[in-house]
Amino acid sequence: MTRRFVFCFALLAATAMAQSPRIYNTVKTKLAAGKQVIGGTVSSSDPEIYCAMANSGFDFMWIEMQHSPLNFHEVATMLRACKGSPSIPFIRVPDATEGDIQKAMDVGALGIIIPMVESVEKVKNAIKFANYPPIGKRSLGGGQYGALWGSDYRQTANANLAIVAMIESPAGVAIADEIASIPGVDAVFVASTDLGSFSGLKQGDPQYEALVSKTRDAVLKAGRKVGGPVAWRERPGYTFFQAPGETSLIRMGAEKVLGGAAEPGVKKGVAPIEGSEHNTPKKP
Repeated sequence: MTRRFVFCFALLAATAMAQSPRIYNTVKTKLAAGKQVIGGTVSSSDPEIYCAMANSGFDFMWIEMQHSPLNFHEVATMLRACKGSPSIPFIRVPDATEGDIQKAMDVGALGIIIPMVESVEKVKNAIKFANYPPIGKRSLGGGQYGALWGSDYRQTANANLAIVAMIESPAGVAIADEIASIPGVDAVFVASTDLGSFSGLKQGDPQYEALVSKTRDAVLKAGRKVGGPVAWRERPGYTFFQAPGETSLIRMGAEKVLGGAAEPGVKKGVAPIEGSEHNTPKKP
């Protein structure tokens, strides 16, 4: 009886594992494990710049389509050029429309960042059009998602999708608890700059910090992850971060070089080998 019980248990476990979808969105697994994740912001359409960012150690790429001239053809080229990079592609879509969401998914994004959330309906629409049935209403169509993520993409896409809702105004703060409670939301992001712009308050002001704290507490109570700028990395409760964009990183890198700092792994006073930046990508 004991052997039979062990055999049946092993069979059930093996069946459950076979039915569980393959997970390749490492941002989801890291967040589930309680780790912090940081995304580098990309607004340039240059594939080499994208690949340099995607192979630099960021957990994900924050591909900026709301405040940049990037189009979906350019983003598709960027993702295809850097297939296999350790950074997971997230797209901040121009809006949570059916067309924007489905195109973002079709080019290969595994994360959708929804800007300017001031209604529950906006988030629900994004979830609906980003997920295949039976969860959502994403339609089948052309795209490079299979080439990027495997032939089983249709069976695994929903399980690997991450949805991030951005709170950028007091109106969004007022419904933060409702937004965080929507099934399918992975994280709620506190947009520090726009929250100040829409509220007329500055970071550090008690009223501003009260808005931030209210959002964070509501999101954590709902069991979701809280996001913010990487400068807030030391704030309690935050695990999902946006790092500066490529132009800021180039400037900071230039300042570092001009200040005499050595490259990582290179002794001061020793010139780095030309082309070494194209070596094996760093692991996350």
